[in-house]
Amino acid sequence: MAKSQQTFNKSEKEKKRLKKREEKRKKMAARKAEAKESGKKGIQFAYVDHNGNLTDTPPDPSQKVEIEIESIEVSIPKTLEGEKEEVDPVRKGKVSFFDSSKGFGFIIDAENNEKYFTHVSGIIDTITENDKVTFELEQGKKGLNAVKVTLIK
Repeated sequence: MAKSQQTFNKSEKEKKRLKKREEKRKKMAARKAEAKESGKKGIQFAYVDHNGNLTDTPPDPSQKVEIEIESIEVSIPKTLEGEKEEVDPVRKGKVSFFDSSKGFGFIIDAENNEKYFTHVSGIIDTITENDKVTFELEQGKKGLNAVKVTLIK
């Protein structure tokens, strides 16, 4: 005797799908019956009042505000040369760890106590642990890296 191609899992999924379809059909019929009973069909028109809220009553024309097209800014306004803040890219910090055999280490920023990775390729002077240094930040593969590292004398 041949085995049925319909597995238990397939038949359960089919039952769920049919049950969901039947529930949806019942909900739709209930909504139609309620609409016939009450005579309402929902909000025929939706208005936006002066605050931007949706209402079913038309807005009061006396509260209408005229806006000039030129006053609308879609993007960020350009900053003028005099308005720019000068930021010093050179930061100060302390070497928390440095392995000279492997050629990398970490520097703790004095301002925000963030740790930044540094590699021997970005180091100008020879550094060791607990040295006070100045450095600049540059975006690396996994975050910000300290480059142009020099000792504070």
